[in-house]
Amino acid sequence: MADNRFLTPEEVSQRYRGTVSPGTLRNWRSMKIGPSFVKIGKAVLYPESELDAWDEKNKVNCRALARTDVQVEDRA
Repeated sequence: MADNRFLTPEEVSQRYRGTVSPGTLRNWRSMKIGPSFVKIGKAVLYPESELDAWDEKNKVNCRALARTDVQVEDRA
């Protein structure tokens, strides 16, 4: 974890383009949900590796449409 980068709640909000606000992160912390974080004194920091893992956990996989092989008629 020595090379891990840590983000503040404001930076996490920017990472998710404002869809997750610092206030939402605060609420999630109090409810023990959302991405893992570390707290040092009053500072709350989110390890980027934990955010990446949280992204992966919440990723929605869409299934590909089933394709049937289409027989092309020879029109020569």
